[in-house]
Amino acid sequence: MRTLSVATLALLAAAICASAQPLYKSELIFPVEKIHNHSSSIVELPNGDLLVCWFHGSGERTADDVVINAARYSHKTGKWGTPFIIADTPGFPDTNPTMFIDSKQRLFLLWPTIIAHQWETALMKYRISTNYQQESGPPVWEHQDNIILIPKNMGDKTREVFGKLTSAEGTIGDRAKKVIEHADDMYFSRMGWFTRTHPLELPSGRILAPMYSDGYSFGIMAISDDHGYTWTGSEPIVGFGGVQPSVVRKKDGTLVAYLRDNGPAPKRAQFSFSKDDGVSWAPATDTEILNPGTSLEVIALRNGDWIMVYNDLEAKRYSLVAAISDDEGKSWKWRRHLDGDPSIVVTNEYHYPSVMQAKDGTIHVTYSYFVEAGKSIKHAQLSEDWIKAGDPAK
Repeated sequence: MRTLSVATLALLAAAICASAQPLYKSELIFPVEKIHNHSSSIVELPNGDLLVCWFHGSGERTADDVVINAARYSHKTGKWGTPFIIADTPGFPDTNPTMFIDSKQRLFLLWPTIIAHQWETALMKYRISTNYQQESGPPVWEHQDNIILIPKNMGDKTREVFGKLTSAEGTIGDRAKKVIEHADDMYFSRMGWFTRTHPLELPSGRILAPMYSDGYSFGIMAISDDHGYTWTGSEPIVGFGGVQPSVVRKKDGTLVAYLRDNGPAPKRAQFSFSKDDGVSWAPATDTEILNPGTSLEVIALRNGDWIMVYNDLEAKRYSLVAAISDDEGKSWKWRRHLDGDPSIVVTNEYHYPSVMQAKDGTIHVTYSYFVEAGKSIKHAQLSEDWIKAGDPAK
């Protein structure tokens, strides 16, 4: 029987150790530029390439030149390709795109067109493709439509929370009264819902597209039970400033939504849950997770752990952290910063993360990268062990 030499064994041991080392690497998808680049979404394609999209233009909801850009990362070359337009409604701002690949290996792109320069005038659009693994350029789209929602129990759910807000005179406060009036208005309650975070496909095949309204500062789920061809609205996730929900599924089937906090202090990520696959939602309540009024994302990893990426601040966006939970969000035992430091105040902004786990088990994060020289989208690939190792000692 042939035996391995001591030198060969040493090389094998070194290779094993190297492969077990925590992984972290990052790069800008394109050089920083003065034009606005924001709110990315990342997916891994079946062939191992990456596709990232974001909105790009001279501003946001009031800038009519805003388009949805995208770029491809080739696993063969190890490089990002030149950005290209993936969606454009001429004369209107296109913003807040998100993508996902369903169990049928179809690529979905969802994004809002802002009709009248106000977020509450958003009109949701989406496209589906089965031909999207080209080396360059946009996918070939086979289906496109709008998503218009009728929220379930909108008035009753709003009154349940806002009807308890009274003024010093014992009557419902003016702000609460206005929110309730809008909730009972057929047009206002059906318009202005739009995306930010990844959709989620449940074991049943149901697709949930998390959305929110800046008109109410509520969340909602767009629900499809026919593979994305028709959509219905869930009950709203009602609270004080809870928007941009990110949804994760527990092992017992409970859905958990974490939301950006646009409400009053203390600034904390908000939390809601659903026991019926996303149709009804508990009122949003504060967690202990810091949130300066900016987007976060949480996903379940294949080993059962959860990862959340968020700004660990009560104001500004100069510190972005990744956290791991091994008990489905009861605690977040491990944290490591992707960019910035909460103790060092700077004008840079690292925010609006998009998170996914690749087939090889590594974690990919993209986020808006704003520095004095300009704006870009940054991509980081990392391992869970890298997060668990924690920040290096100062």
